[in-house]
Amino acid sequence: MKYFSLFALILSCSLFPVSVFGLPLDSRPIRVGFVYPGQVGAFGWSFQHDQGRRAVEEHFGDRVITSYVESVPSGADAEHALSLFARQGYDLVFAASFDFMDPTLTVAARFPHTRFENAMGYFSAPNVAVYGIRFHEGRAILGTIAAHVTRSNIIGYVAALPVPEVIRGINAFTLALRRLNPNAVVKVIFVNAWYDPGKERAVAERLVEMGADVLIQHTDSSVVVQLAEERGVMVFGKSSDMSRFGPNSQLTATVDHWGDYYIHRVQAVLDGAWEPGIFLGGVQSNMIRIAPFSAAVGPAARRDVYAMQDGLQRGTFFPFCGPVRNQAGALVVKEGECLTEARIRIMNWFVEGVQGDPGY
Repeated sequence: MKYFSLFALILSCSLFPVSVFGLPLDSRPIRVGFVYPGQVGAFGWSFQHDQGRRAVEEHFGDRVITSYVESVPSGADAEHALSLFARQGYDLVFAASFDFMDPTLTVAARFPHTRFENAMGYFSAPNVAVYGIRFHEGRAILGTIAAHVTRSNIIGYVAALPVPEVIRGINAFTLALRRLNPNAVVKVIFVNAWYDPGKERAVAERLVEMGADVLIQHTDSSVVVQLAEERGVMVFGKSSDMSRFGPNSQLTATVDHWGDYYIHRVQAVLDGAWEPGIFLGGVQSNMIRIAPFSAAVGPAARRDVYAMQDGLQRGTFFPFCGPVRNQAGALVVKEGECLTEARIRIMNWFVEGVQGDPGY
């Protein structure tokens, strides 16, 4: 494994010749690059992606060489990092952020013989695949738990950005919450960043002051869990088990697992079977899992969670089946109907029970 700073990647391009993409893949180790938006650290979004990279190394041994760049901003910096991997002849490059969608497409057009994959994006190309997790399935599970544990019937949602990935998570959480507890509401405030500990803490504080006794986040720092611990409210972790930051406050967490997907895609390159397209996994493919429950999650809540997990595993439960009403009370999904994957992926409206502005 190699770790590169952006400076090291720039230097390395002058030291190593560009490999020929068409070489037989069984004649040399394949090289796989990863571009992360944050620091790897010990928890969170980039950490979980790096756990996936490590799983690739463990599975393939000396048949693969992996490298990664961390803390890469979106825009020109991401484009630069992706280009440097391509110039070095990497066989497969994972751009592990929604914010890297446009840079990935731009770079892929310049390097048509390099395979790229973009996490949580919308658009594929002849040499670009899109992959992601149906995070809204995990949010539905958390909404089920929240319905059982809230006493104020106010849930505070610390949201990153008003993009479909975040909005559908809010909606899935709210629908599951209100199916069991129709008096509960979800107050949403956007931080307008994936990672901004100062703003995340300020938003969490405000939500607690507004009466929330359960917090949930779609941001990447640990401060929401820490704030919940300080204020004596309950909280859900995101991406990783964050109970170390809230041993008394975390109810559970959604935990992202990328390793099986990364292994599958590297194997496809080795087999000469890699193809572009869009892949989304969820509970059924074990890409999203649930951390251990705290004692505050009682038997009734656990039974409801296990039933929902079973339905997601079997394909008999879908979070966005009718009747579903929007914030204005208008029927959006009729009884007996479910939203298609295409409509879910572009979701830009809030369901009934959400208090906040989706920003569209």
